[in-house]
Amino acid sequence: MSANTGYGAKLRAPLPVRDGVGPSRTCVKAGKWTTLAQYLIECFPATPAHEWMRRIAEREVVDRNGLVVTIDRPHEAGLVLFYYRTLESEDRIPFDEDILFHDDHLVVADKPHFLPVIPSGRYLQETLLVRLKRRLGIDSLVPIHRVDRDTAGVVLFSVQERTRDLYQALFRDRAVEKSYEAVAPVNDRLNLPLTYMSRIVPDTHFMRMREVPGPPNATTHIALINRVAAAGGFDQGLYRLAPITGRKHQLRVQCAALAIPILNDPIYPELREERPQGEAAAYAKPLQLLAREIAFRDPLTNCERRFTSRLTLESSVPAL
Repeated sequence: MSANTGYGAKLRAPLPVRDGVGPSRTCVKAGKWTTLAQYLIECFPATPAHEWMRRIAEREVVDRNGLVVTIDRPHEAGLVLFYYRTLESEDRIPFDEDILFHDDHLVVADKPHFLPVIPSGRYLQETLLVRLKRRLGIDSLVPIHRVDRDTAGVVLFSVQERTRDLYQALFRDRAVEKSYEAVAPVNDRLNLPLTYMSRIVPDTHFMRMREVPGPPNATTHIALINRVAAAGGFDQGLYRLAPITGRKHQLRVQCAALAIPILNDPIYPELREERPQGEAAAYAKPLQLLAREIAFRDPLTNCERRFTSRLTLESSVPAL
């Protein structure tokens, strides 16, 4: 069971942002528990019991009205609780974000490989959202869309709650042009450029998605930009990928299905159970996928916006 961090949600947290990190929240389920403390300890075993007791003792767990959870407060199903999540240790991810644009309504960042967009799991301070909050001093910052931790490139953030939905609607209404670049093997059997449509659903492994028969729910335009001869007789290509939809892992799943798996992908076409020894080894082989560009008509100014990443893929395939 995991808590909902609530990024972008309408429910206002009764706890302020602390050191760039907003409170997490969870909705209490019905069950046999006597107290809320017992519920939290048993339902969130990844957090040690002594840590929950510390949070409660320091009045860091509250309900939606700001009333603190005490050690003997009775269990109450449906109650929404807020609390600060902490990590005992968190190594710095040794890659820096870049700010491409900043005004009163938008922040556009260039995300490096390996940096998550929002706090999750073992990442808290070392996330793009928290780094930007601390760097810019904007506690209200919220990502408008997401990209994978393994993917680099352009990410948009909303500054003000009152204009946030206008920008989020652009993504809901597919009024945003997104362009990615990827390095993958060349498959001469493909008649490129093409528009590829498939149905993508969660796989049996929680980390993966997969294609299944049925009505398509994922569409991507795919074009080959350039190719170079590579060792072993298999040419490598630089591809432009333009997703029309936004399914999880869409580009990675579809490229693998077309026999052009993205270089250094540890999940597709097959999940690599073995992991490199140490973070440095993993950092040496970033996924060769870059969110190159995002374009849209600004709903506030009616002006055309186009934001382009300054990053480059590390492959030997040059862009034309």
